[in-house]
Amino acid sequence: MQPSTKNSAASAARQQEYARLRTQLADIGWISEGYVQDRGPGAGGPCYPWTRKVKGKTVCVALSKEQYEWFQQAIANWRSVQQILRQMQRLSREELFESVPGPKRRTKPSKKVLGLI
Repeated sequence: MQPSTKNSAASAARQQEYARLRTQLADIGWISEGYVQDRGPGAGGPCYPWTRKVKGKTVCVALSKEQYEWFQQAIANWRSVQQILRQMQRLSREELFESVPGPKRRTKPSKKVLGLI
């Protein structure tokens, strides 16, 4: 059976969007999870803690200003990676459910059930 023109156009658009996201992913620099903050000058001078979870425990490491700035960008990159991967997963599910035959059903599963929204 030939896919309809509408489905072919939608599939081509998904593939184009997926390729764009892959390019974005390839262009991202260093990544790190966690959280950094600039506590400003205090009793002992400026403080730049990096906090993250390791095996369910919170770990905190003191950073220099240069490390803080580097980690700030790496953490922003990590968040971008997560957002891009979520978009890629959604597109992958859309393509799968639209192009690969599934079992016969009485009613079509909702977009929420399929993880499309």
